[in-house]
Amino acid sequence: MTRWNTSHIPDQTGRSVVVTGANSGIGYATARELARHGARVLLACRNRTRGMAALDRLRSEVPTAEAEFRALDLADLSSVRDFAAALDDFDGERLDLLINNAGVMALPYRTTADGFEMQFGTNHLGHFALTGLLLPKLLATPGARVVTVSSMLHVLADLDYDDLNSERSYRRWVAYGRAKSANLLFTHELARRLAAAGSQVVAAAAHPGYAATNLATAGVRMEGRTSAERMVDLANRALAQSPEGGALGTLCAATAPHMRPDSFLGPRSGLRGAPLQSFRAPWTRKAANAERLWTASEELTGVHYNFSRPPTAL
Repeated sequence: MTRWNTSHIPDQTGRSVVVTGANSGIGYATARELARHGARVLLACRNRTRGMAALDRLRSEVPTAEAEFRALDLADLSSVRDFAAALDDFDGERLDLLINNAGVMALPYRTTADGFEMQFGTNHLGHFALTGLLLPKLLATPGARVVTVSSMLHVLADLDYDDLNSERSYRRWVAYGRAKSANLLFTHELARRLAAAGSQVVAAAAHPGYAATNLATAGVRMEGRTSAERMVDLANRALAQSPEGGALGTLCAATAPHMRPDSFLGPRSGLRGAPLQSFRAPWTRKAANAERLWTASEELTGVHYNFSRPPTAL
């Protein structure tokens, strides 16, 4: 069987795509490949300078690209709401693909603008709110998909529903594992609710394996731990695959025909290589908690999903 790679991406002409955290790493690689295959891509990034630099780079690497940048800070729910409210002039009522890619990892304790623990608030709550606010566009677009990027490090921790914001205790890697578990539970519950509503929107998840991005060094850099930063950099060089390799699972989940809802795609080895397609998500033992997380997320963000809007022909 031929291993899946970017040559298998179908023509994306006419599709509109939002990629969060598209200024670097697997987010940028994802946006670039979708643009290369004809999609109209919006790079949604927190930092305007880096976002515009990424847009310039993408246009230089893919001269035919239809791409633009807009500011989005997932750690600030007012920014999420502003971004969603202004999206009508991107492609009207249409949104074919939302890729919830942006994230932070193993940071020293920080809180978002709304007072949530930074990893849970950014990686999960920000994307939960964004997806809910953009749901009408997704429901109105035949063949739409939501792909949320998690991590194999979700195995580090289950959610503590009595301490979602790590207020009683904080361990950076435990908090990261919890946030990535939240990504998977969100995907599972979103897929369940879409199916119950009779929607054909596909919700799937992906993970990059071990990819050499700046995500792993951000936390130690914030603390000025230069020796630890050098160690992480060495590990990246010795063990990690490229951002392009890390993006394959996301791209497969986003574009492969007949993608099964609630799938979790990533490297066959777990760390690197071509994605294994459509194996069942390994978080089913946690699925009973998915509805509990959903309810808490609606209360925390103030975003309540409405699945009742019927799709319209485009």
